[in-house]
Order: sequence, then C-alpha cells, then structure tokens
Amino acid sequence: MHQFPKDIGWIEVICGSMFSGKTEELIRRLKRVLYAKQKVQVFKPNIDNRYDELAVVSHSQLKIVATPVVRAEEILAQLRPDTEVVGIDEVQFLGPEVVAVCEALAAQGCRVICAGLDQDYLGKPFEPMPQLLAVAEYVTKELAICVVCGNPANRSQRLSNSSERVVVGAAGAYEARCRKCHVSQPVEATPPQNLELFSR
Repeated sequence: MHQFPKDIGWIEVICGSMFSGKTEELIRRLKRVLYAKQKVQVFKPNIDNRYDELAVVSHSQLKIVATPVVRAEEILAQLRPDTEVVGIDEVQFLGPEVVAVCEALAAQGCRVICAGLDQDYLGKPFEPMPQLLAVAEYVTKELAICVVCGNPANRSQRLSNSSERVVVGAAGAYEARCRKCHVSQPVEATPPQNLELFSR
C-alpha cells in the first residue's frame, strides 16, 4: 500500500466501470479508518437511491451510512469541524464543482476518498472524473470481468434504450464489457453463465 502523507490532506480516487468493485473498495478503506477511530463523513449524490436512501451500498450489499447531497458544495456546508476523512461515492454525478470541493477538503487537511465511473455508457470520459484524476495524489483503476468473453472489462454496457448520459441502474440495466465486446448503443443482456455454482 502507499506511504500516506503526514500533516496534510490528500485525494484518493477509485475509478472503473460498473461491477468493478469501486464502491466495495471505498467502503473497505472507510471501515479501516473507522477501526482506527478517525472521524469520518460519507456523502453520496441523492439521485443514487438504488439500494438505500441513507447509505452507500455495494452490489455485494456491503454498506456504510452516508449523507445524500444534491450539489457538491453541500459537502463543505455539512462538514463537521473534527472530520478527518471524507468519502464520496458516485462522484461523477456531482458535476464539475466537486473537483474544487475535493481540493478545498484536502487543503483543510482531510483525506478525501472518492469512487466513481471514469467512462460513460458510450465509453467516453465521464466528467468531472478526468479532472479529479489529474489533481489526485492516488488513483486506483478497478477492472470488472467482461460478461461476454471473460477478459478484463473497463466499460459499462447499457442495456436500456435511453440515450440520456445519466441513467442510474445496477444489474439488469448495465453489464461490464471489455473494449472489444462493448458497443456504443444499448444491447440485450448476456445470458448468465455458471449458475450451477450458486445453486448447490
């Protein structure tokens, strides 16, 4: 693991496609911080209510209590004076302002851990993630497994007909694909494989 700085704040970004384990890694890091008895606040965009209104929840159902926000600036307004670590999930949904907010938190001495998609459903960079990656001290790129061919997957294949850039969804709405198997238009879901592993 990294040698973390002392007496300054910094930004960590966990990025990747859907189903790559971004949120799971965010929760893992935050729980380690809680075990160390550091003061933590966790935030998420209020549009992400797939699993819980007041918690960040991974696809594998790991969870941690979070405060939903509409705008990135609300994070600064709700920050407690003794907070040492700030976690932000689905950071790509908070718009370009989140970059300045993360920079301000780090400047105040906070460790900021963000997780989010680095590409949209078309495989294009998902702003503001490129800008956040550029200013972060630490970047972790998570990969999923392509449901079509089994190769490392870094793209999110949309399965609905919507052409909106932001469509919040999970299994049934998206699947992980590699660059070879990803297509820019929505497709039907890939039939599940190896179900016998879970039926014994």
